[in-house]
Amino acid sequence: DLSSGINAEYGGIPMVDDYCFSDPLAMTVEERKDHLMMRKFWNYIAADWEAQKHDPLLFPGKASEELLEKFPPTIVMEAEFDMFITEATRLANRLRRAGRLLELVVIPGSTHGAGFICGVGAFNVFWDTMNTIAREYIHG
Repeated sequence: DLSSGINAEYGGIPMVDDYCFSDPLAMTVEERKDHLMMRKFWNYIAADWEAQKHDPLLFPGKASEELLEKFPPTIVMEAEFDMFITEATRLANRLRRAGRLLELVVIPGSTHGAGFICGVGAFNVFWDTMNTIAREYIHG
């Protein structure tokens, strides 16, 4: 059981599948803008792309239903206009079906990294949400 001793898992950068390798015409503006860069990242991360492109250790979004049922309770947090919104939402839906999703949180109006840029409107919302997650799921 992957969740042994873990109260909750929080995925900070939900790079969870190879969505960036799909057809850019079906992507959001943000996804399409960054898909070529993300392809390069994946090629750098994978030791052997061809051998690993279906591996759930590299792409948790490709995990079997049986493996998803063994995930720790998970919180998926995303920005509304993030380049990972589609793959994060897809994984959250799969985790929900497997009974492992605690929360899917989407910060309205925010973009990738907005929670780390002081003065951006989403900054306070992001950190208020992180504090709530810590209070409710980690510190109980």
